[in-house]
Amino acid sequence: MIRSTGSVPLRRRLGTVAIVGAALGVALVAGTGLASAKTTGYQPNPHGYTTFHDTRAGTAAVKPASNDLLYHGGFIQDHVAVYLVFWGKQWTGDRNGVQTYLTNFFKGLGQPADHWSTVTSQYTGKGGHPVFGTSVLKGVWVDNGANAPSQATAGQIGGEAQRGLTHFKATKGHNISMIVVSPHGVHPDGFGTPNHGWCAWHDSFNGLPFTNMPYVLDLGSSCGASSVRSRLDGFSIVAGHEYSEAVTDPMPASGWVDSRGEENADKCAWMHLHAITLATGTFAVQPTWSNKIHGCAG
Repeated sequence: MIRSTGSVPLRRRLGTVAIVGAALGVALVAGTGLASAKTTGYQPNPHGYTTFHDTRAGTAAVKPASNDLLYHGGFIQDHVAVYLVFWGKQWTGDRNGVQTYLTNFFKGLGQPADHWSTVTSQYTGKGGHPVFGTSVLKGVWVDNGANAPSQATAGQIGGEAQRGLTHFKATKGHNISMIVVSPHGVHPDGFGTPNHGWCAWHDSFNGLPFTNMPYVLDLGSSCGASSVRSRLDGFSIVAGHEYSEAVTDPMPASGWVDSRGEENADKCAWMHLHAITLATGTFAVQPTWSNKIHGCAG
């Protein structure tokens, strides 16, 4: 669900506890946008929307090979580099421990105990194939220079991702995954407002893959809260959905996408939610699509 053409970012959304295509009826959205006043002409097209969670769905049937992901000639992330940007002075207080939870989740991903990310290693493309073995998390920044906007546009979110790139002194490229995490009580790109039934999305802008990661606890069970083991479940389910899609389709939709435009996590959204144990703790996740078994795995 990520569409990106040239310098115009496209967004993939994960609907609120109903990730697009999820059997559980939860949608999470993955998308991207660019920042503030410098985004004239920016037309975001989010992909990988995690839609709202629909608890009516359950198991996912094994689909025929014709439903597999198809390669579209672009990059995949062969050496994933995740950066977390906690956007805004509002993060000075974090009574729910979201910063620690997300930091530990991504710090554990990529390490030897992570057998969830490695489902993506079967997919090859420009750059090779995803290689894991060390943590994918390369940096964490609380950008407390000012409050995050109450109604940030997609362009402003993309701009914050660009500021994160500058802060980390990272080199822009297909392996970067800049995750912009908004604080409690704000509505990035319309999150939590009428007609915006999604939880997160991812996209790319001028070659920078990034994710719009709202404060999904604000929507409770619609974005996965307490669906597996704790109130914070939605953060790892939704952020993990967008992360895995960026691995196989960092420049939407030039990587691995099926004939309907769905990415690897869209095809298994809100199905078989479960916990994985990493070196840094235990976290709730969904499976992602495996062409090897023509179904959901991980």
